[in-house]
Amino acid sequence: MKHQVIHTDNAPKAIGPYSQAVKAGNMLFVSGQVPFVPETMEIVEGDVKAQTAQSLKNVQAILAEAGLDFSHVVKSTVFIKDMNEFAQINEVYAEFFGENKPARACVEVARLPKDVKVEIEVIAVI
Repeated sequence: MKHQVIHTDNAPKAIGPYSQAVKAGNMLFVSGQVPFVPETMEIVEGDVKAQTAQSLKNVQAILAEAGLDFSHVVKSTVFIKDMNEFAQINEVYAEFFGENKPARACVEVARLPKDVKVEIEVIAVI
């Protein structure tokens, strides 16, 4: 199956050997997005809510590059540094997804790239 790499300057550039997203068939696989501000490649200032919002803005920019939005997302995975911050993360997450509630996994991890508090990846249907 052929696939197409999706890239936008409106989301952080990849900091390793991976693509921001890959379109395969009628699916879009968006790589985990951390709370980097695309213009500076620095972690957004603020608490876990600010980091969650920036991570989701990055996902949103990649979805938009593929002509999609959050209503196309069918699965997400949220990696968090501290499960005690789950409620705060969930609050911001709900603002972005609204009535579209994709399947989701949320796991606490020992460490994330650049020691951020949250990383979010999604799968969307085109």
